[in-house]
Amino acid sequence: MSETSFYDEIGGFETFRTIVSTFYAGVAEDEVLRPLYPEADLAPAEERFLLFLVQYWGGPTTYSEQRGHPRLRMRHAPFAVNPEARDRWLHHFRAGLDAADLTPEQDARFWEYVTHAAQFMVNTFE
Repeated sequence: MSETSFYDEIGGFETFRTIVSTFYAGVAEDEVLRPLYPEADLAPAEERFLLFLVQYWGGPTTYSEQRGHPRLRMRHAPFAVNPEARDRWLHHFRAGLDAADLTPEQDARFWEYVTHAAQFMVNTFE
C-alpha cells in the first residue's frame, strides 16, 4: 500500500500548472516583481517554478534532473527581495491557489509552505 503524495492528492501536474500560470500572469503585470525577472520571456522562469513545486510536493523529479539541487536562497541572492516584493509575490501566489480550487485543508497546507518560503527569500529591507 503506497501513500498518496500531496502532488497526487491535489490533482497532479495540471493543478500545479494552474497555480503557476495564474501566478505568472500576475507577475507579468506587477511593477514591483517584473523587474526581478531578467528574462524578457517569463516562460522559462514559469517552467522552472512549476517543475520545482511539482517535485517538492511529491511529483516527478524533473527539476533536480535538469537543474540539480534547488538552492533557493543562492539562486535568488542576486535579486533584492524586500518585504514589499514578498507581499506582492504572495498576492499573486494567493491568486494561483484560488484558481486551483483546493479543499480548505489542502489550501492551508500549501499556503503555509509558500508564506514560509517567501519570508525565507527576503534578503534586504531596503
